[in-house]
Parts: sequence; structure tokens; C-alpha cells
Amino acid sequence: MAHPFLKILPGPDNLGARLSLFLFLIGLVALVLALLAGLSIVGATPVDMENTFAWVVLAGAFFLLAAALVLRRLIAREVLLPLEQIRAGIEEEESGMGGLGRVAATMRELRDTVNRTQAELDESHKNLRQVEKLALVGKLAAGVAHSVRNPLTSVKLRLFSLERGLALTERQKEDFTVIADAVRHVDGIVGNFLEFSRRPRLSLRLVSPTMVLDGALKLLENRLATFPVSLAVKRAPRLPEINADPEQLREALLNILLNACEAMEYSGNLRVEEGLTSGTDGILFVSVTVQDSGPGIPEDILGDIFTPFFSTKEQGTGLGLPIAKSILEEHGGDLRVASSPKTGSLFTLLIPAVRPVKVDPAAP
Repeated sequence: MAHPFLKILPGPDNLGARLSLFLFLIGLVALVLALLAGLSIVGATPVDMENTFAWVVLAGAFFLLAAALVLRRLIAREVLLPLEQIRAGIEEEESGMGGLGRVAATMRELRDTVNRTQAELDESHKNLRQVEKLALVGKLAAGVAHSVRNPLTSVKLRLFSLERGLALTERQKEDFTVIADAVRHVDGIVGNFLEFSRRPRLSLRLVSPTMVLDGALKLLENRLATFPVSLAVKRAPRLPEINADPEQLREALLNILLNACEAMEYSGNLRVEEGLTSGTDGILFVSVTVQDSGPGIPEDILGDIFTPFFSTKEQGTGLGLPIAKSILEEHGGDLRVASSPKTGSLFTLLIPAVRPVKVDPAAP
């Protein structure tokens, strides 16, 4: 900002113009004073102007003094101060706190980020190689399981034939029962492994979700009849059709229902409810919720229940829930879970609806 005195000067408001103007005025005053001094020396000063001459010299001296002060102030502000700021800026940057220092710090951060990214990439490559190895092991295991299943089937048939053709004692019958149960258990593990190792091949068609649910409940009816399990089913009045493989979907429902019954140890309340829900992207889903009154799933393992081969049961294969989730995902849906020690576990099966429901306004 210019000095208030400088605002009345006619020159441009820049340093060069103001310095030129001050120097011109100083030179003009000096010229006048030199002229008057010369007149005084040669004695050419009029007698009646001696006092006026003295006052002019005094005024010129004061003007030169004021001009020198203003000029000093102008040079200090317009020249010395910017130079001092430049010097301070250079020192600040040299100390690492200025623009160059910030650039250097940014470069160091970028270098650290690149190093971290490279380390993460290397770790990802290691994990990828490990996944490839596991995939290869999985293929080999699936081949082994397929090879084991055929002789296992022969063992089951021969056991059944021997049990019917031999006169067995009670102890032998008990031994046959234990052997048959063990063979069935191994066969179940092999079957689940084979089913999980290959993606489900869906045979899609338009079906009613209610019919699929009824089919699953029908298969479970005889088993529930021998246990004190209270089953309550809440129907939705109008459900749209779904594009699904009814066999695969029924298997997913059976896995969830059996898992709920085993969690309650076949003693408690089982509630099944149909419904409709909208996804975040506006897609309409048919929902089937299965809620049990069991002890719930501990929070520390809730995120692991869909992990293959993870099971808290002594005789569990850890494949029922992963298979069910895989089937739902192949249908474009999802399987979600919520659990609490007080209310048990709630599984929600979501399947995209393909035909919207036409609601009659006169319907209740």
C-alpha cells in the first residue's frame, strides 16, 4: 500500500515512477537553491528580496530533508522489505518448511506410498499363488472324492445285502448299524464336497417361491414330527414368480431349515415367513426368512459361518451354509444372517423377482 502522501502525486502508482518523480523534484529544488546561491555570491540579489531569499533557501532545505525521509521510507518498503521477505523465504525453504520443503515432504510421502503399494502388491502375488495352489489341491481333492464315492456306494450296497441275508446277533446288528451310519456319514461328506467343488448348474424356469418353500417343508415334515419342534409359517398374500432352479433352491432351503433345527437341538420354535423387499438398486426381491429359538451364533464366529469346512458341530462338514449361499448367489440373490443370544438366529434368503405383482385396490 502506498504512503498517503504519495497518493496526491500525479505520477503512476509504481516504484519506478515515484522514484523518478522524487529525484526530479529534488533536482529542481537543488537547481533553484544553486541559482539563488549563485546570485548571492555575485551580489546580484536585489536588496528588497534578501529576506525572501533566506526563506526560500530555508524552505528548500526543509523540502529536501522531507523528500529524503520519504524517499528512505519508500525504498525501505518497496525495495528492502521485499528483499528481506525473499531472504526469509529462502531460509525457510532451506530449513524444509517452505514450498521446496513441502515439495520434498510430498515426494517422500509419495515414495513411502509407492513402497507400501509395492509391498502390498508383492503380498497379493504371494496370496494369488497360494490361491492357485489351493485351487489345484481342490481339483485334485474333488477327483479323489469322486473316485472314493463309487467304491463307497458298493460298500453301502454290500452292507445292506449282508444285513438282510445273514442271521445276525444283536451285537452284530448293532455293529452293522454303527458301520452303516459311519458309511452314510462319509458318503454325506463326499457328496457335500463334490457339490461344493463345482458351481451349481441351474435349470432355470419360472416358479412360484411358495411352491418351492412348500416342497422343502414337505421333505422336513416327517423329521420334525418326531421332535418337539413348533413350526409356524407366515404366508405373503401375493408373491411374484422367480426365475429359479426349484431343485437347487429347495436344497438351499433344506440346508437352512436343518441347520436351524440342529441349532435348537430339535427342541424349540421354528418360524418361516415369506415376504417382499427392495434392494438398494431398486430390484425387487422375494424373501424367505427362517428364524429359530436356539442359542444364537457367537459374534466372534458370525463372519465365518459361510466359510467352507468351518463348523462348530462334532459331526458337521461345514459345507451346508456355504452351499446354500452359493446357490442363492447363482440365482442373483443372497443369503444373510443376523443372530442374538436372546432371539436365536435369523437367516434371510433373497431371490430376485421377475414378474411384479398386480395388486387389486379392492383387495384387503
